[in-house]
Amino acid sequence: MKAVSTILGLLLIVTMQAQDEKLPYYEITEESEVYTAGTVAARVIDGLGFRYYWATEGLRDEDLAFRPSDMARTTEETIDHILGLSKVIVNSTLKKPNVRTEEEKLTFAEKRKQTLINIKTAADILRASEDLSEYKIIFKNDKGTFEYPFWNNLNGPIGDALWHCGQVISFRRSSGNPYNSKAGVFVGKVRE
Repeated sequence: MKAVSTILGLLLIVTMQAQDEKLPYYEITEESEVYTAGTVAARVIDGLGFRYYWATEGLRDEDLAFRPSDMARTTEETIDHILGLSKVIVNSTLKKPNVRTEEEKLTFAEKRKQTLINIKTAADILRASEDLSEYKIIFKNDKGTFEYPFWNNLNGPIGDALWHCGQVISFRRSSGNPYNSKAGVFVGKVRE
């Protein structure tokens, strides 16, 4: 009976790892052979995806609940914020306005997956683009519609999401669960 439990436990771990590896950004795809506005912007977003993947990989409940001070967000609240930023980024590339709505409750795994999909979708659209000026950030509310050029994506939601990935890594270290140091952000690969 003990052997069956051990085997089932190992199968569960292998299954979870296989599902996790199917998410985008376990590693960054090969770089483009040409430099265009679209390929450069996509590579910046790919870097965000890789950092987010490894910042959030293997987080435990106690990591998600960690808050460095009463004035700070928890790790999970920070992840919620990154999810929101990823929606602004992908909506820009989909040419959709950002409209505040009541958010559905998602599990951490669902938030993580959706954030990675949003990031990958945005990067793929930009990679194929020649003209980034068509990807405006649009906010729509009861006071009107507000548009910002793609430039604001760089210093706004993309830069902010990168900043917060660093916070998640810092928080998880503080809660006793450092990220996988074999994930090399310089090359976008996992060292063996």
